[in-house]
Amino acid sequence: MRMLINVPETVVADALRGLAAAHPELTVDVENRVIVRGDAPVAGKVALVSGGGSGHEPLHGGFVGPGMLSAACPGEVFTSPVPDQMVRAAAAVDSGAGVLFIVKNYTGDVLNFDMAAELAEDEGIQVAKVLVDDDVAVTDSLYTAGRRGTGATLFVEKIAGAAADEAMPLERVQSIARQVNENSRSFGVALSACTTPAKGSPTFDLPSGELELGIGIHGEPGRERRPMMTSGEIADFAVNAILEDMVPRNPVLVLVNGMGATPLLELYGFNAEVQRMLTARGVAVARTLVGNYVTSLDMAGASVTLCQVDEELLRLWDAPVKTAGLRWGM
Repeated sequence: MRMLINVPETVVADALRGLAAAHPELTVDVENRVIVRGDAPVAGKVALVSGGGSGHEPLHGGFVGPGMLSAACPGEVFTSPVPDQMVRAAAAVDSGAGVLFIVKNYTGDVLNFDMAAELAEDEGIQVAKVLVDDDVAVTDSLYTAGRRGTGATLFVEKIAGAAADEAMPLERVQSIARQVNENSRSFGVALSACTTPAKGSPTFDLPSGELELGIGIHGEPGRERRPMMTSGEIADFAVNAILEDMVPRNPVLVLVNGMGATPLLELYGFNAEVQRMLTARGVAVARTLVGNYVTSLDMAGASVTLCQVDEELLRLWDAPVKTAGLRWGM
């Protein structure tokens, strides 16, 4: 097993210790697995809390800071955090204006965030939730009932985070987060399987010379397996799959996201093909982000996410942000 780790049992704790050392502006509770922006709670501000299994970095811990999340709860690799983490995070960041839970649509995450919301409300914390379910590849998977939550999570956390920083009330921040999710669609492709530290070997079998179309961020099966395709052919398939499910009437944000092991040289080339396809389909592009943001450990591959934006959503996307994984305007 060729991994830059000590032992599988401490991989998440070790990463959290490293995050704390690199980013002293964050408060990182390694023992209880909670990452909080250092200035929390911020008076009069709605707090945003998200989380999920580790292995998708910089999602979610890398998006804690001004302009995005107030706190994040990392679980074990590809495993939901537990309600106690979420309640602890909510209590640490709540200023009295309420807390918005941003939840990717995976069964464990949904159940645990629902339980945490009940427990937090018992402690007098007002909680609202938004479910992210943007993946068009499959309706149900090994991990979900309904569509999976993938790349649109970044759009939801960034845009809702900007709304919260403008001191919008909880109901409005929740409404904007839901609008972003409803306006977003994603499709992912795997060129190789990922390897979890605990297993030490690929999580599924993908023969040499083949790819998986519509893969999930945990290595869940996609729509179909095919012989290797060119970057242009993959872009055609992914964009067509998204546009079969949405008809953009406004310009879109584009996220060309690496799954963890695909170099930027390839991702920018893939973005050129995605942009070509969008132009051919008459879709106006407002902004584009390319890089590794919602990953799957060491999986080679990429995903495409489109989000329709009006003037307000675009303004909130452009608003300043300062996190470990995303920053501009500050």
